[in-house]
Amino acid sequence: MANIEIEMEKKLEATGIAQYMISFPGIGVVTAAGILGEIGDPKRFESWEQVRKYAGFNLVEDSSGDRKGKTVVSKRGRAMLRNILYQAALVMVAKNKEMKLLYHHLTDRKENPLCKKQALVVIAIKIIKVILALVNKEQLYAGKVLGEFRIAQIKTA
Repeated sequence: MANIEIEMEKKLEATGIAQYMISFPGIGVVTAAGILGEIGDPKRFESWEQVRKYAGFNLVEDSSGDRKGKTVVSKRGRAMLRNILYQAALVMVAKNKEMKLLYHHLTDRKENPLCKKQALVVIAIKIIKVILALVNKEQLYAGKVLGEFRIAQIKTA
């Protein structure tokens, strides 16, 4: 297993974008390799919404006839990418302070609190946004996942 991980790291370094992804706390060599293996070159996507839809994290309404259903994740995308991002979200909530703060805000807020799995899907989508921003801007993670609006929102809640 250690040899495989060393080979993964070498292949990731050859891509030229791995250092940006791995600089994000909670994203390791295996996770970065899995994400790149599923989406290919992240720069080919124009926006994070395209990657979200590619992973099957876009929301659709589950309705039929007169029955109005709930909004659910479509799951019409790459199941492995969805799994990798969901597992990364679990790690992020445990290891990354900003993501943990966002997760607790989403589950504990007074208006429209999310259940735990819904909040993890939001974190997974946030991971997509951050990774694409880091790769497209060619910057290392600087600890600014939450914007000023979200920080103020969390403080007031």
